[in-house]
Amino acid sequence: MAVSRIVALAVAAAIGIGLAGTATTSAAADLRIAAQPFPLYAPLFVAKQKKWLDEELAKVAPNSAVKWSLFPAGPPINESFAAGQQDVGFVGDTPALVGKSAGLDTSAIALTSDGPKSLAVIVGGNSPITAPKELKGRKVAVTKGSYAHHLLALVLEQGGLTLSDVELINLPVAEIPPAIVAGTVDAGAVWEPILTRFESQKAVRVLADGTGIKKGLLLIVADNGFLKNRPEQAKALLTAYKRASEFITANPKEAAELISGDVNLAPDLLVQVLRRMNYDPAIHDDDVAEVKKTEQFMRAHGLIKTAVDVDAFFNRKLADEAGLK
Repeated sequence: MAVSRIVALAVAAAIGIGLAGTATTSAAADLRIAAQPFPLYAPLFVAKQKKWLDEELAKVAPNSAVKWSLFPAGPPINESFAAGQQDVGFVGDTPALVGKSAGLDTSAIALTSDGPKSLAVIVGGNSPITAPKELKGRKVAVTKGSYAHHLLALVLEQGGLTLSDVELINLPVAEIPPAIVAGTVDAGAVWEPILTRFESQKAVRVLADGTGIKKGLLLIVADNGFLKNRPEQAKALLTAYKRASEFITANPKEAAELISGDVNLAPDLLVQVLRRMNYDPAIHDDDVAEVKKTEQFMRAHGLIKTAVDVDAFFNRKLADEAGLK
């Protein structure tokens, strides 16, 4: 999703605020969640399956319901926010910053997860490429504006290269491994569960992951109007998410069985992913520092045109009030 397109949608949403306002008023008690069906957001699906989200929400808004929307990546979630269709979204740090820079009135209220090994630059299982420097002049696929886009730049940097040294191919993440297998691209940057699914088949091989260079932060973002008018619903969501994250840590196998269908990954593979992730939603200083690095990268590479005040973007007060430590 091009940044200009997001801006256009935001403007259109502002022009049509009367219509958007009517929709919001008619379902004022509903909590609208934009998510991605990936294990990176596993506690959300555990909270859904265990009815913990419904339980916490009922304490603060008895007549409310959760309205779910699933998306294949973060950029279309930004589009949905721009159209006034969401209250809370689950996205990577990069698309979160793209949306904020483009004018979305959002704040980051918690982390969904982090895991340096949950995103990686991959090559074919039999590829002769063994080091990042060998990607020079190659076709490399990435979902532009995703958090794997930043990882790719960092991996190339390890090989003395920049994004300009490769031929970037913009593809949805699910299409990247098949393109590598078919030989139409030489490498690609992907995340879970795509990574584990194809690596387990030995169809692809990890060239480099985020270890030592990118934590793989994903964020819970929320519309600021929602936070102002219904902060207790936001806190209820964070409480349920924290409860589910602790359940996953204590019961990874049971959690994998519980949400396998939600994230479209077999339980035996899913449990591997869950064990390599940190699902603590609390915001720490090093997390803010990491997102600042992402923001600097995005401005330097023209992915955003307007700087984002990362300190202001994080609403740490809400997380503290929800008991996230």
